[in-house]
Amino acid sequence: MTQTYPLQFKPEMKERIWGGRALEQFGLELPEGAIGEGWMIGDHPNGTTKVMNGALAGLGLDEIREKYGREYFGTKGYAENGRFPLLIKLLDCNDDLSIQVHPTDAYEGLPEGELGKTEMWYILAAEPGAKIIYGLKEGVDRAALAAAIEEGRVMDCLQEVPVEAGDAFYIPAGTVHALCAGVVVAEIQQNSDTTYRVFDYNRPGLDGKLRELHVEDSLNVTAYEGAGASRMKTDAIGDNEWLTIAESPYFIVEKGLVRAPWKLTTTPESFVILVIAEGTGSLSWDGGTQAVKAGECFLLPASLGSYELDGSMTVLRSVTP
Repeated sequence: MTQTYPLQFKPEMKERIWGGRALEQFGLELPEGAIGEGWMIGDHPNGTTKVMNGALAGLGLDEIREKYGREYFGTKGYAENGRFPLLIKLLDCNDDLSIQVHPTDAYEGLPEGELGKTEMWYILAAEPGAKIIYGLKEGVDRAALAAAIEEGRVMDCLQEVPVEAGDAFYIPAGTVHALCAGVVVAEIQQNSDTTYRVFDYNRPGLDGKLRELHVEDSLNVTAYEGAGASRMKTDAIGDNEWLTIAESPYFIVEKGLVRAPWKLTTTPESFVILVIAEGTGSLSWDGGTQAVKAGECFLLPASLGSYELDGSMTVLRSVTP
């Protein structure tokens, strides 16, 4: 059996018309262009990240899954025929994203091999006045939404919410939503790349053509009575303690403030994903220690056992429930 250790991956950067250069602030290497998404930990045909540290350097997350899946992912995180269950991203929203909605796993129109997409956002940075689109206004049903899309006034149906750094949003499949300009976000989501666009401000894509809308699919998958979306301020948190900021059948995400050595442990049930949201510190385990800083993400194998965080930093911890 290989010596298990926290895996760090080389991010897959994605150009998006709404992207920018903000991910450079984390010391990440960006290709040229408007970079909207850094896929930090991914096991998907549209982006598979490769290990860049330790004995397993060079292996893709798909290869880790094939070789060490059960041991690394845990009894709840590993599925015989499934990919790694989560996709971890950092997003730079230099412009507004399209108004969109994601399907559940049960939607009949899902592309072959795809899952639904329930996700959560943690706002890492927000410019003054930044906002997001978050759900439908009270009483908007399918007919009302369809008419609004048809008549070019879909914005009238949507709720706008102001955001600031430290806000957390849970976005179950079926919730109409959009990130808007001026935010940098950590996104923890089901391992899916299926998005249905409701409206895209009639703007051209990177190729100069209008981007495709998915009106019928969007109307089909929207949860008109609400899907259980929730939001919270995450300030009320003590040093070296966890606050649950999103809970779903696919992930539990907690926020912790590291201010002193903090002994923790993985369990055989699930891997742990750590996203360093702010600050600097160290991650130690039986066999090693590593300096860590904001913008870095680590996959801790279920079999790792005890580990310790130290320093002065804000950390997001995700596990499969």
